[in-house]
Amino acid sequence: MNASVAPSWHPELETRHAALIERLERLIPCMEVPLHLPWIDAINVLKKERGAVIMAHSYQSPEIFHGVADITGDSLALAQAAARCDSDLIVLCGVHFMAESAKILAPHKTVLIPDLEAGCSLAASITADDVRELRRQHPGMPVVSYVNTSAAVKAESDACCTSANAVQVVEAIAAEFGVDKVIFLPDRYLGAWVAQQTGIELVLWNGVCEVHEKFTAMEARHTRERFDAKIVAHPECSPEVLAEADFVGSTSAMGKWLAKEKPTRVAMITECSMADNLRNQFPQVEFIKPCNLCPHMKRITLPNIHACLRDLNNEISVPEDVAARARKALDRMLAVGRGEKL
Repeated sequence: MNASVAPSWHPELETRHAALIERLERLIPCMEVPLHLPWIDAINVLKKERGAVIMAHSYQSPEIFHGVADITGDSLALAQAAARCDSDLIVLCGVHFMAESAKILAPHKTVLIPDLEAGCSLAASITADDVRELRRQHPGMPVVSYVNTSAAVKAESDACCTSANAVQVVEAIAAEFGVDKVIFLPDRYLGAWVAQQTGIELVLWNGVCEVHEKFTAMEARHTRERFDAKIVAHPECSPEVLAEADFVGSTSAMGKWLAKEKPTRVAMITECSMADNLRNQFPQVEFIKPCNLCPHMKRITLPNIHACLRDLNNEISVPEDVAARARKALDRMLAVGRGEKL
């Protein structure tokens, strides 16, 4: 079957996927659901035949996140799932660095990504050579790299972190090395936010997320004043935006905050699909959407997930010497998550 030709519609799909149809019609335009359903059905059949597990990041579109994914979550959740997953075949619906992380933590498994060009502005902003130069400029200072980096950059780092555990990782690595200064890369906005939460001095890199840097403080203020909405922002946003927020946190922390606070209206200042996917979990909350789409996440589609599973293409590989060193940095991150002393 050519990837550009959709599987055929048949009436049984409405019966077989009644619950999913009801869910998706609350999250996406209802006219889109019949277009997605044959792909969803075909992917789920093929996934079972292959014995594959599909993982999807929270920024994936609802038809992927709710329709075909077995495991969903933020970068940390997907990294942990890759390490403990029973399947020998993982399809990572996210961006390239996430698929690399899954392969690093599950080296004997086959990890596929539906589109090899699904990248990340943060990962593209720094190279392994840049990290080595930072170490030369700051001898003896440990390096904490955000997971939004290539395997080669992780391999040059002492530990990785996500936005969910960045503060804990920075404090743990500083304690391990007995220092009060840490190199943190590549997101300068996340780094500035982490520095505010801890007494550790951070040397920052000049990287930004092309999605989150577009938000402005004026947009946040307008949303609050116009819609009387609570403002929830991702720490990859600028300090000016974060200063307007009622809550700042990672994708997983945002969901926990909503469950605790139960606001009447909320504006999620992050990638658009995050709010779409949370709407199903919090039907009583009205989501105002001053959002930006991630062009890299949106390269993942139902047709290319199906083609990836069908042809077993776009396999991720990481040179073993790079993987071994990157694995140590990722393992340190996971150890912090388990509450272990480094």
